[in-house]
Amino acid sequence: MKKTRREFLKSGLACVTAAALPSCSNDETGSKRGKTAIKYPLVKRTLGKTGIEIPIISMGALSRDKSLYYAAMESGITLLDADHQYKRGKHEKLIGQVIKNRPRDSMVVSTRINISTDRRTGMYPVGTKGEEFLKPFEKCISNLDVDYLDILSLHSVMSAEEATYPPALETFQKLKTSGRTRFLGVSVHGYEPDVIRAVVDCGVYDVIFISYNFKQRHREEIRKAIAYAAGAGLGIIAMKTQAGAFLDRERTKPVNHRAAVKWVLNDTNVHTVIPGFNNIEQMNMFLSVMNDLELTPEEQADLASAGLQEGLYCQQCGECVGQCPNGVEIPSYMRAYMYAYGYRNPGQARETIGGMSPAIPPCERCPECSVTCRMGFDVRDRVLDIARLRDVPEDFLPV
Repeated sequence: MKKTRREFLKSGLACVTAAALPSCSNDETGSKRGKTAIKYPLVKRTLGKTGIEIPIISMGALSRDKSLYYAAMESGITLLDADHQYKRGKHEKLIGQVIKNRPRDSMVVSTRINISTDRRTGMYPVGTKGEEFLKPFEKCISNLDVDYLDILSLHSVMSAEEATYPPALETFQKLKTSGRTRFLGVSVHGYEPDVIRAVVDCGVYDVIFISYNFKQRHREEIRKAIAYAAGAGLGIIAMKTQAGAFLDRERTKPVNHRAAVKWVLNDTNVHTVIPGFNNIEQMNMFLSVMNDLELTPEEQADLASAGLQEGLYCQQCGECVGQCPNGVEIPSYMRAYMYAYGYRNPGQARETIGGMSPAIPPCERCPECSVTCRMGFDVRDRVLDIARLRDVPEDFLPV
């Protein structure tokens, strides 16, 4: 049962959401403090066989402020990355407003779609048809108010079978052939090496959005897979580069963001990164990285230290799934935990766990948790903590 407003305010969830409520976010743009965007000399790389030259720093889908997007474009950022699920479609509408009346060839408009899969198997329900991918695509086009996309991606792919699902591939190829999207992509959040190789070998996709950061235990395997994809001509866009943004839920231990993004861009097979930022100051910091990509000894030490700490970032390795006797979708809860505490985005956290089964995780019935996490997370504690968001009314959370 959903909480009433009074019950919600009495619960501990109020403090989880307070930092992200709209009333607190308007000042984050920096405009009220007189901050302005700085134009840095742009360093560009070519996005694989698409031929698109793109700055190595792009903008992730974090901000809800149009003026920040305007500032980003004035600073030279051209990739505008959206997602059909972000903020329940409102993020795409915001991008549509930002690009309205601007030359269409001056930007790269990208969004991602998907339909429900079994997150434990990474498979679509038996009988899923290609036409089922068209409905979210048409909604994206409407939200963005464009005639075509530059990049249409299959979102949050977790298995080779999902990435190469024949009905999805057939539908995507038809959209490309008809000119409704110029290029096809896929975003990969887990099992990256295997999925990347399947994406390359199927010969359909042009771009890969890939989770890639210094905290991943299998980062060298990911690096090799990225090299394989780049060698085949695919464009590589790195996401989750900040590894959860903070190392603690209280947000007292930030990741060294400059160092984290430098670490990724030192892999020259990565063509651009899409870190999230929600104010001018943060944007300027990321753009300034283009002046000097070399990691200092202090930055290397920061990353080494952070890599040994538990942190908030879940690698989505899936090792926990088979260990839970009750079948709890642990990776999704861990991802939601990161959204809520690391990114201050409880709305996205709630959406991440909103449709999962069972509705109430049975962790409280277990006297102790038998799941072992390779990152050292207290799985039971985090699941029960973030599961409380399912009782929060949607209109209490920012979109």
